[in-house]
Amino acid sequence: MTELGAVRAALKAQRIETPSWAYGNSGTRFKVFAQAGVPRTPYEKLDDAAQVHRFTGVAPSVALHIPWDKVEDYAGLAKYAEERGITLGTINANVFQDDDYKLGSVTNPDPAVRKKALQHLLECVDIMDATGSRDLKLWFSDGTNYPGQDDIHARQDRLAEALHTVYERLGDHQRMLLEYKLFEPSFYTMDVPDWGTAYAHCLELGEKAQVVVDTGHHAPGTNIEFIVALLLRAGKLGGFDFNSRFYADDDLMAGAADPFQLFRIMYEVVRGGGFTDDVAFMLDQCHNIEAKIPAIIRSVMNVQEATAKALLVDAEALAAAQHDGDVLAANAVLMDAYNTDVRPLLADVRQELGLTADPIAAYKGSGWAERIVAERVGGEQAGWGA
Repeated sequence: MTELGAVRAALKAQRIETPSWAYGNSGTRFKVFAQAGVPRTPYEKLDDAAQVHRFTGVAPSVALHIPWDKVEDYAGLAKYAEERGITLGTINANVFQDDDYKLGSVTNPDPAVRKKALQHLLECVDIMDATGSRDLKLWFSDGTNYPGQDDIHARQDRLAEALHTVYERLGDHQRMLLEYKLFEPSFYTMDVPDWGTAYAHCLELGEKAQVVVDTGHHAPGTNIEFIVALLLRAGKLGGFDFNSRFYADDDLMAGAADPFQLFRIMYEVVRGGGFTDDVAFMLDQCHNIEAKIPAIIRSVMNVQEATAKALLVDAEALAAAQHDGDVLAANAVLMDAYNTDVRPLLADVRQELGLTADPIAAYKGSGWAERIVAERVGGEQAGWGA
């Protein structure tokens, strides 16, 4: 049987990184929806992130997106975060919004555009040096829309060259996390379309290159937990971008669309020994119609619930059923854990950490939402591209 004390200890030690961009305005391809009280600066994003950590106790770091979170003094920004009880986490590069990148960034057929993109990636490593961040996360929109548009082989060569240059720039305690995406914005080929492509490049680069699994970046019906298990076995799972999807890269709250899938993923993380600091648990979401901070808190709670259920799986009973070839019994062990109501357990864990049992209710009662609406008047709200 699973030792409940060990489960509590693991839940208290869990860390979930929130994304700076989730605190800003976002929307669909047709409209970005503004909300009152949205941050106007990276500093105000950190203020909001500190509230999420204050009420959940497990979200102490914030991922930055450059240039959306560009400031003059990154060491000062790190100090500002520290004063609010949080830290700066993963640095995310942006080589997909400039007009120059219409035909790609590091795989663009124009060497001048490739040079520009590479300089930005190296700038992000400089920012990591200033913030003390461990991870550089790379996602490329690069690809093609039509057969014959560009040389697929040559684009992979260009990608490998750029990744190698950035890899060589990394410090001893820094990592490169390579993200993949099946499609969008390119539709015929994406230059990093799947875990296999990302894995192949990371394997060639070395130990400091790891794969990121974004839960919204797969074809419908993909067995994501199998990918997680395989990458853990190979020592190449660097982290997650948690979100939910119904159809494509919907970027909905983690655990909202398919909580059972999130549980299955977290079980493979626990089973594969990935519940460590070596695997970064990050959110990557856009809160288009819902209030930002409560949505992020809810997402953190959803990941916690899936984790708690995964930790409650009776490993001995499962192994025995698998050994005996008892298919139904093995499935029942997993379902028993998934069907457990872990909310009382998590409420107890939060209270043991000195927190309120219900983070959403605590946030609503804090007055922070009303305060930021009153104070954040004027200026330009943060959002996609801001």
